[in-house]
Amino acid sequence: MALSSSQWADLSVRKYVAWDAANVEVFPPHEEEDMKAVITLVNEMQQRQYDKARHCYGGTHARTQGIIKGKLVVPGDLPWHLKQSELFREAGEYPVACRYSSEPGDPGIDDRIPQPRGFAMKIFNVKGEMFDAGGDDPTQDIEFNSTPVTELADAKTAREILEMRLTYGHDKPELYKHLKERQDSRLQLSRDNVPNYHLESLQWYSQSPYRFGNFVMKFRLIPSTETQCELSNLTVKPEDGQDVLHRWLREFHFNHDAAFLFEVQLLENLDEQSVEYSGTVWDEKKYPWQPIAELVIPKQDSWNLARKTFWEDHMRVDPWHGLVSLQPLGGTNRLRRALYPASSALRRKMNARPEIHVKGIDEIPG
Repeated sequence: MALSSSQWADLSVRKYVAWDAANVEVFPPHEEEDMKAVITLVNEMQQRQYDKARHCYGGTHARTQGIIKGKLVVPGDLPWHLKQSELFREAGEYPVACRYSSEPGDPGIDDRIPQPRGFAMKIFNVKGEMFDAGGDDPTQDIEFNSTPVTELADAKTAREILEMRLTYGHDKPELYKHLKERQDSRLQLSRDNVPNYHLESLQWYSQSPYRFGNFVMKFRLIPSTETQCELSNLTVKPEDGQDVLHRWLREFHFNHDAAFLFEVQLLENLDEQSVEYSGTVWDEKKYPWQPIAELVIPKQDSWNLARKTFWEDHMRVDPWHGLVSLQPLGGTNRLRRALYPASSALRRKMNARPEIHVKGIDEIPG
């Protein structure tokens, strides 16, 4: 791992906040009402896409850029404070399936348009106490985004922003006019100004916090091979074509192995590290990232059509499908707990495709 033994020793004696301590989660007023409204808005967005494409997609992350298989490697020499949850308590290797995507709900969005990107991970053969929603499936589902924070930072904000997008989404100047009037305008406008780089060079963030055994964490993936790091200066240009991201990604995975460090950032100060609001960054200089595992991806075809179709039509990644010891926390994740099943239900109904809860990685084609 990337830290020295002396650094581990220093970090192991810090006072980390317990996941069930007072005020870690603070439920705001009217949250349930806001969540119901968000579900209605997302379903409306899905319906509008169906009216255009005659196929129903998720409310976000509709454009698949690639799907790959690999393994998550957990070392056996982690210090005590990082041996949290059944997943990281002992050395082990777990099969993993991952999907790269573009975040907006439009499956036809041009890759040359700068937008946040997504990375979803389904870890197999996981053992431990699971939430009821995915209790029959021994998987840990994990979501990442290419930006460290989300502009849909809690249920109330999500409701307000999605209402604006549905009302003014066809008129960008008008949408920007209303976004600029908000106190969080800088956050809301930031998604249209993210760097548009090769997907394999990006860092991937959880954005929202999660339980980490006894503690609370955010997590991220960091590219860790020299080849991936060399791609960090490769920026999408107008002449590259509207499908450049998946073409670049496919070429890379055909010719190179890949690897990412899986790192966690632990909660130490509730005044500076918000759990309820996912629109602020936790200062990594004060609260450093600590590596706990490695994602290893061998050479393969990342654009397998059978795999892509199966994932889009039958699968979903849901952070509430997994270990109780890695419980999603905060307003953003409580919203996901209600929203994801409702969004999936509409997709299955409109597309006449059943949801399949895969129990092993070999059930995914390709």
